[in-house]
Amino acid sequence: MSQEPRALDAVGRMKAAMITGALLAAAGVTAGALWMGGGQKPVALADQGILLPSGLEAELQEMLWNEPGSGLVYRFRFVAPAFKGGDGDFDQLRADLEYLCNEYALARLSNLGPVPRQVIISLADRPSEFGVADPNVTQVFEAYSIENDTCIWEMF
Repeated sequence: MSQEPRALDAVGRMKAAMITGALLAAAGVTAGALWMGGGQKPVALADQGILLPSGLEAELQEMLWNEPGSGLVYRFRFVAPAFKGGDGDFDQLRADLEYLCNEYALARLSNLGPVPRQVIISLADRPSEFGVADPNVTQVFEAYSIENDTCIWEMF
């Protein structure tokens, strides 16, 4: 069952703009692209490489957020060209994703206001369009709730 994106009224658009500005400032980014309609709101961020516990180097492709009726959800989409997906150790992959949530995502959400209901971290071997299936892209993702300034893994 899919939910229609909620249209933003003027106050909602102003709140989204304030949150976006705070996110961009927290990320140390001076330029970004934002879609102010309802539903998914992509923010393209120019960021430096992030060294993961596994030794992979990842970059943020984009950050998306929405409020589909069950609360605020942030999605951080990362790309690591050397990522091989299922070829690696599950524990190491989980450590990389938790690192991205705890060390990257939380640091950028701390000044935004309300804590999101969920943070979703994805890691892929190349950039892709969100929500569009691409059999050439290897991608994994995990969902986390936030408790006591820590990402808590939520099994789907």
